[in-house]
Amino acid sequence: MSLTVKPLQDRVLIKRVEEETKTVGGIIIPDNHKEKPAQGEVVAVGNGYRLTDGTVKALEVKKGDKVLFGKYSGTEVKVAGDSYIIMKEDEIFGILQ
Repeated sequence: MSLTVKPLQDRVLIKRVEEETKTVGGIIIPDNHKEKPAQGEVVAVGNGYRLTDGTVKALEVKKGDKVLFGKYSGTEVKVAGDSYIIMKEDEIFGILQ
């Protein structure tokens, strides 16, 4: 049985992209000094925003987009042993191109 998550409304499910553990100069960063990555890949998106007139506006991000977000944005969830972040689209700063 495979478990999938479908975000509701304007929420987005993101898988963090691990950052490099070595600096440009070759210094290895220990685990206890690493910061949370602020980049991720969109795994799933909700249907969109519900406007005041009842219509639904689609989200700008889509599955597969690489995005930037705040280090402490969203809520961390575990699904089938994997860690994800679920957040509203307006918490995303931008799409990497």
